[in-house]
Amino acid sequence: MNATGNRKISDPVTIERIDDGVAVISLNRPEAANAMNLHLLMAFHAALLKCHGTRAVRAVVVRGLGRNFCAGGDVNDFLAHGDRLPDHVKEVSSWFQAVTAAIIALDVPVIAAVHGYATGGGGLGLVGSCDFVLAAQTAKFKSGAIGVGMVPDGGLTVTLTHLVGFRKAVELILANPTLDADEAMRIGLVTRVVPDDELFDEALALAHSLAQAPPVAVAEAKRLLWNGLGSGVAAALIQEANAEVRLARTADCLEGLSAAVARRSPVFDGR
Repeated sequence: MNATGNRKISDPVTIERIDDGVAVISLNRPEAANAMNLHLLMAFHAALLKCHGTRAVRAVVVRGLGRNFCAGGDVNDFLAHGDRLPDHVKEVSSWFQAVTAAIIALDVPVIAAVHGYATGGGGLGLVGSCDFVLAAQTAKFKSGAIGVGMVPDGGLTVTLTHLVGFRKAVELILANPTLDADEAMRIGLVTRVVPDDELFDEALALAHSLAQAPPVAVAEAKRLLWNGLGSGVAAALIQEANAEVRLARTADCLEGLSAAVARRSPVFDGR
């Protein structure tokens, strides 16, 4: 793993080893609000596999560099693929499925340190798949997918109902509100809210504490907790990805993506 001083600024994801068994994975596309494109997802997956293959790693912190945690999928990248959008969405969704599945299957606890916006399948999907979520006081959370003619992914259609309940999950996905950090904690979406300037230190402190626990027992407990959701998450990943590809063929999806890039309100006509 790279030390902080050796990481390449151009890398879309960086990974650093911290003392006492803690690894930090940083999303590194700050100019795009850490929106997920194929390059980032492949690098993210490789970083998770690196953690899985390193016995000394006992806890992982995931954060976003720049002003935001993650703004979901890269709408500019999606639009750039034109008529190939459905094929591209299928490839991107497959890699995001792999990232989500790797986070859940990782033997060690994964902590999301969220600041700025966590939106879309990328941002809110990661929130749903991490074991702990620390939110900065000014953090904002939004599903976002419906607003661009898509559906949530990353297993969010299952994890969200377990985190906040079915009625609230329906509201968050279909009505698409923006939540502040306090409301997100009140409904069970995040673990804890901390002052903005203490977010990373608090995440590291939690990770160091978890890294001192017996690793085999932690792995078994995490596995049992996630298995308690049954096969729902695994099945949802497949169904979500299939829905994304179907929607990528619709005029409403293109309208939603175009409106997001142009920063205007979309007009959907059901095609």
